Parts: sequence; C-alpha cells; structure tokens
Amino acid sequence: MNIALRQSPSAPEAANDSARRRLSTQVQDRASLESQTVDAMYALYSTYYEATSHERFIADMRDKDAVVVLRDEAAALIGFSSLAIIDTTVDGQRLRAIYSGDTIIDRAHWGTQALAFTWIRHAGAIKSQVPDCPLYWFLIVKGHRTYRYLSAFSIDFHPHWQHPTPASAQSIMGHLARDRFNAAYDEKRGVVSFPQSRGHLKSMWANIETEEASRPDVNYFLERNPGYIYGDELVCLTELSVANLRPLARRVFAQGLFARAPQGLCP
Repeated sequence: MNIALRQSPSAPEAANDSARRRLSTQVQDRASLESQTVDAMYALYSTYYEATSHERFIADMRDKDAVVVLRDEAAALIGFSSLAIIDTTVDGQRLRAIYSGDTIIDRAHWGTQALAFTWIRHAGAIKSQVPDCPLYWFLIVKGHRTYRYLSAFSIDFHPHWQHPTPASAQSIMGHLARDRFNAAYDEKRGVVSFPQSRGHLKSMWANIETEEASRPDVNYFLERNPGYIYGDELVCLTELSVANLRPLARRVFAQGLFARAPQGLCP
C-alpha cells in the first residue's frame, strides 16, 4: 500500500482547491466493479509502480471486499484504495481488521484528503456493524508517505519510532501477517518480503529528499524497511476507535460510526 501525503499545500496547490472540492468519492463492492473501472485502476497503478502486471493486479483485487474510488469533475478515475475485512481470533479474543490493499492517487491531486476521509468514514460504518468488537487497520507499507498517515490520523500505532510495540499489538500483527502472507512474512524484521517484488514504486517516485529523510518518522521507516525500493513492505497496525483517532479523523470516523444502528455481535 502507498498513499501520497502532502501536509502543506503550496500556492499552486491552494489555487486548485476549488477543483478539488469537485472531486467525488464512492465506496463500491469489489464484485460490482465494471471492467473498464478495473482497467482504469490498473492503468493508474502501473503509472507509478513497476514489477506488476494486469493479471497480478486482477488476482489481488479478487481478494478484496470493497474499493474506495476517487474521481475528478469529469468522472475520470484519479485514485482508489482496495480493502478486505478480516474476522479472526487472536489470543482468545475475537477481533476485526481492515486490510488495505493497493492504494494510489494521481500526482496531480496529491494533497487532497477526499479519498482518505471517505475511507475513514467507511471504517466507521464497518465499526458500527459490531461496535463492541475491536477494529484494527492492518496494512503493509511500501513507502514513507503511507507510514506518515498513521501518525496523521491515529494516536497510538505500531511500529512507532518513539516507543516499542506492546506484546499484545505484536501478537495481532504477527497473526494477521502470517495468515495472509505465510512464509513471506519475516517476523524478526516485521516486514513482508517476497522472493520477487510484487509491485514497488518506480524510482522517480521512491526517491526521498534529504530534508524529508531527516524527519524522525521517515528516518525510522527507512531504517526498519530499507528494502522498500525493492518491494519489501513494513507491517503496521492501529486500532480504529474514537479514542485512538486524532480530532479531524475522529469526526469523520464518527460520521460512519453513528450513521446506522448496531447489527450484531462480533463475528
């Protein structure tokens, strides 16, 4: 997974705010996606990633439950994020997790948070289905921009550059990673590493400026996952709850959380 994150828009970006307000987002069941939409998703993905193929992309998509789609004012696809819902038991506790798959936003729209906010709102709706069941965001991170999203939206997440991962969180991360990636999960490093890359950022997008690399969070990501340029992915986890989200993300999450009545017990 990789998300483009820009915290402070430049003047040209600010001038495009009105256009960004015309962007539209939609959460679609993966099975309902039309073939031309999937083709457009792959075309966008392959613009930024190499070591991939249309067949691999389609196979990965079949493993997902839903896709958040971002479109511009002309209805052209300019971003997407796929996800799967996991129901499992770890150390005797039932829990749910949202696993993030392929995610990308076209460079011309870096800085918009429309896709991220729709994703968080949808996560709130998933939480509302069984509010007493712990819900986690489980993701494997291909780039530092995605890693920075964890601190932008949540308070406590793992791994964190300022403190060690608690045993309980490590147990959940290990369980989810082993179940999905089997031998490709290197528990000692906390990284998913395949013998051959299954998709990594092209060099022009993977390069990190010296000033940015000096940030403590970015530097930590590079130390933990130096093989990101070859497709290695850092396993990450954060709980999706009102208490653990920062104020803006909390408000968006609550919109989904309180939009419907609880539907049942933890699966």
